[in-house]
Amino acid sequence: MTNHANYIQSQNEEPEKQEGKEASIVEKIQQLGQTSVPQMGNDSKIHCLTIVGQIEGHIQLPPQNKTTKYEHVIPQIVAIEQNPKIEGLLVILNTVGGDVEAGLAIAEMLSSLSKPTVSIVLGGGHSIGVPIAVSCDHSYIAETATMTIHPVRLTGLVIGVPQTFEYLDKMQERVINFVTKNSNITEEKFKELMLSKGNLTRDIGTNVVGKDAVEYGLIDEVGGVGQAIQKLNSMLENKDEEKMLQ
Repeated sequence: MTNHANYIQSQNEEPEKQEGKEASIVEKIQQLGQTSVPQMGNDSKIHCLTIVGQIEGHIQLPPQNKTTKYEHVIPQIVAIEQNPKIEGLLVILNTVGGDVEAGLAIAEMLSSLSKPTVSIVLGGGHSIGVPIAVSCDHSYIAETATMTIHPVRLTGLVIGVPQTFEYLDKMQERVINFVTKNSNITEEKFKELMLSKGNLTRDIGTNVVGKDAVEYGLIDEVGGVGQAIQKLNSMLENKDEEKMLQ
């Protein structure tokens, strides 16, 4: 009787498992447009971090905006540094920019990681996405990808006093210093691109495309995901060789 009861119970559980599986597949289709999601293998030493949409800082953006929340990214970076199974980090950017302080915080954390890091700009790495792109040990940009370089801007109420403009100027200097320190572009060239007139419609700044970003020294190489992962694996091999020699 016991075996028979167990059989009946298992038969009752099968439809429930099937329903759960179907619900999971439907959820994947709704969210990602596909039935299966490729996952990194357990033996993978590389972690992939994506910076997409608008970088959200202290102010919550409308729900229809595609955002990267800094309170989600910062704990991930800390976990990457602490996790011994993760040996390298691949950062993929397709962002319009966003909150300056949140973007700089992410960039500073990435630049201070002890593990090899490679970034790749796909589509766009605009505004505060520029410091994040250059924060890694090596950077790539797709041939058709663009990066918009422009002065720091504020939205909302601005008090028209000298202190406000001094604050904006200091914030802008922080961005310039970080970018020039972590890339091969000169301060003069970066400021020239930032304050250029006529390159952007109704705005000041420059839209830099793939090869131009490399020529200016902003990004290291033109390339895609394959080259980025190959470079990261090469960096990991070099690090292992250095450990063996010590």
